[in-house]
Amino acid sequence: MTVIRAACIQLNVGPEVGPNLAAAGALIRDAASRGATLIALPEVADAIIEDPALLRDQAQPEQRHEALAGYRALARETGTTLLLGSAVVRTDGPRFANRSYLLGPDGAVLARYDKIHLYDADLPDGEVHRESAQFAPGGTGVVARLPGGGRLGLTICYDLRFPQLHRALAKAGAEILAVPSAFACATGAAHWEVLLRARAIETGCFVLAPAQTGTHHLGRRTWGHSLIVSPWGEVLADAGTEVGVIISDLDLDRVRTARAALPTLTHDRAFEVVGV
Repeated sequence: MTVIRAACIQLNVGPEVGPNLAAAGALIRDAASRGATLIALPEVADAIIEDPALLRDQAQPEQRHEALAGYRALARETGTTLLLGSAVVRTDGPRFANRSYLLGPDGAVLARYDKIHLYDADLPDGEVHRESAQFAPGGTGVVARLPGGGRLGLTICYDLRFPQLHRALAKAGAEILAVPSAFACATGAAHWEVLLRARAIETGCFVLAPAQTGTHHLGRRTWGHSLIVSPWGEVLADAGTEVGVIISDLDLDRVRTARAALPTLTHDRAFEVVGV
């Protein structure tokens, strides 16, 4: 039996990496002191920068990335496996990567994942998002082995709306799905919880969904409500809208039990679609 004490860190980051690292570090230490061995941070846990010119000026390549170095040091300090939900990384191309890092207890990078699905949307409340203007999409799904046992499938935010990705990760061995996010309030209120629960039910996986919350740089607002969801679709912990930590014990035997009761991952059938 493998039981993982997992934590989701809920943040409200600004445009400067230093203060964000300090705030996240205090919460990571708190989670570790409470026995968490897998600690997940939200999307853009380095900084939220809405000004494109400022983003171009501050974005760093991986080898010189201040936030990545800081979170690697925090993983070493706490001896935990740390998921840096994502950071903005300068690449050789004209656009950045929105990249997730799984960090081992020694600070080593165990896995990288670049967000596949990019958020381009015009929301009912007037918010406009054009993620593809700044970021290049990834093209590879990633399932990573955790140091203490278990396998983690990596996704980021808008990926949540594409069930085929989560199903593919589960079929590739994922027992836990990570969905670090900075979800908009309008869509968060309507869809966040129901989609996370659906992804858990469809795959028989635990879901860890650490999120950004509150008002950020230039007035951007995020939904919060970091969730931990069981393979049966139960909400095990909800962070509400305040900065903080939620913790739950993930008994991976529950993955096997859920999949035995609903073995949908083994019931695919080929079909075609016709118009009439």
